[in-house]
Amino acid sequence: MSEGGKEAVRADDEVVAKAEVLALQKQIRELQRVLGKKTLENEILREAVKIAHEKKLISRLPSLPEDDTP
Repeated sequence: MSEGGKEAVRADDEVVAKAEVLALQKQIRELQRVLGKKTLENEILREAVKIAHEKKLISRLPSLPEDDTP
């Protein structure tokens, strides 16, 4: 057993296989990539709606809030 594994057992921590850690890291990277893509899409759509409002292409729809953070 590696030193890290021995230390985890001594500290009564859970020991996780390296393959599982790598799989979880890969999943995190994928989720971060998808989140970044969706954030960019959201920013583009907000800008398009803003421009459409300015050009009065959208006149009867309610305005979007400036910032959707609570």
